[in-house]
Amino acid sequence: MDLKYSDADREFRARARAWLAVNVPTAPRPAHGPASAQFDRDWQRKMYEHGWAGVAWPKEFGGLGLSGLQQVIWYEELGRARAPHYINTTYIALMHAGPTLIARGTQSQKSFHLQRILSGESLWCQGFSEPNAGSDLAALKTRGRVEDDVIVVNGSKMWTTDAMHADYQELLIRTDPGSERHKGLTWLICDMKLPGIDIKPIRTMLQDEHVNMVFYDEVRIPKANVVGEINGGWSTALSTLSFERGLGFIGDQLELYERVNRVIDLAGKTRLESGKLAIEDDGIAQKLASLKADALAIRAMTLAHITESDRTGQPGPQGSLMKLIVTATHKSLSETVGDIIGWDFLEFNGDRAAHPWTYDYLWSWVFTISGGTSEIQREITADRLLGLPRAR
Repeated sequence: MDLKYSDADREFRARARAWLAVNVPTAPRPAHGPASAQFDRDWQRKMYEHGWAGVAWPKEFGGLGLSGLQQVIWYEELGRARAPHYINTTYIALMHAGPTLIARGTQSQKSFHLQRILSGESLWCQGFSEPNAGSDLAALKTRGRVEDDVIVVNGSKMWTTDAMHADYQELLIRTDPGSERHKGLTWLICDMKLPGIDIKPIRTMLQDEHVNMVFYDEVRIPKANVVGEINGGWSTALSTLSFERGLGFIGDQLELYERVNRVIDLAGKTRLESGKLAIEDDGIAQKLASLKADALAIRAMTLAHITESDRTGQPGPQGSLMKLIVTATHKSLSETVGDIIGWDFLEFNGDRAAHPWTYDYLWSWVFTISGGTSEIQREITADRLLGLPRAR
């Protein structure tokens, strides 16, 4: 890959930087409730109206169709401007549901949903994990009974991010009652306003109700909402997971470099109990140097991965390795902030704006689970990248 930016790339960066300088929200995103979802809708709507929505989507479906390198530039500028990138309620829609519909949906499904996703009109959540089927997704039990032109759903889903704010859900269920594991599953578009859906919040250590349990009691979903084929949902789900584990975390990967720089700046302004600046402490300085090197390595790996995806047209299993490395680096960086700040780092009342570094630390633990646990990412890396025998 030629890493020299073309005139078009430089012009794109300048245009993105200028727009973000004027349009990035000045108020922090509310931590909880409907106001947080409205913030997401408003930011997505602004990007859509100004022609910045769907940077990775093909132009024929309303996106920008940017090259891999220009996507990197966009996310770098988002990080530089400290702008929201794909936040919770818009992430599932833009990085999961939309690409899955583009790849596997009917023309009717694309026509109805894609523009609504890009404009922020529709927020989505994911209905994959269950109480006994999280990392082992193929063990799911939520069932769908096929009747005439509907599928009647009963069961429950666990850890459903922002279910209370979502308009639609990507829902994976078992429609063949005699099936096991990967067979007999179906991927559905579920309208979250349908009768029979009950959402129960789960309060987390972040002191929010960001995740939920969702219960389905005779929920009638039209057959027209099947994406792919009835009983062929595992194939569709693999498409969804390939987008998530492929380039779905590119924003987090590239934002990490800016975050390291902010921590270095923090170390240059914060005094330890000894009275000297944190940056003058040999141990902290060595950690920060190592973290900056890791962030630079992650950027290089991101460029290599996105170039390979451009060439092949399909995200590869390298995404699992990337998520594993980014998760570990994020966690180590947050722990280093604790070394710099001291006891005050332990204070947290649920207000992200008041305690941003502590929030990031708590979120670093969540990141080891969300989007596939670190253990699952190691399994995928060992199996698909290294060719090692599967764990029994």
